[in-house]
Amino acid sequence: MMTGGGYLFLDAIQIVNHFSFGYRMFNVGGIPLTSGLVLIQTIFGIGIIFYNGRNPIGWLLFMGGLAMLAFGVISSIDFRMRQMSAFELLIILVLFVGGLGLFLRSLKNSSLNQV
Repeated sequence: MMTGGGYLFLDAIQIVNHFSFGYRMFNVGGIPLTSGLVLIQTIFGIGIIFYNGRNPIGWLLFMGGLAMLAFGVISSIDFRMRQMSAFELLIILVLFVGGLGLFLRSLKNSSLNQV
């Protein structure tokens, strides 16, 4: 029950991403940093690393830019529920919560908890 309800609930979620190279990710001193500017920083870091692999500035530019790009992609994701009737949502929630209750009850009466 829990697995079926969880599957139906996750199946009803739609993920929309609006990330692009002009996407404004951060503000530094009132100046917007777009994902394209962060990508340029990452590319310069890669170039410095290829020129001298022991240069800490190259590694800092590369790792910082990579982290900012990953954070920008994750923060630009929108989660939306698809349109469904109240009956469908009620069935999904009853399946999930009922199955979770049965699962937790089976752990409570387990012989592992008894000494």
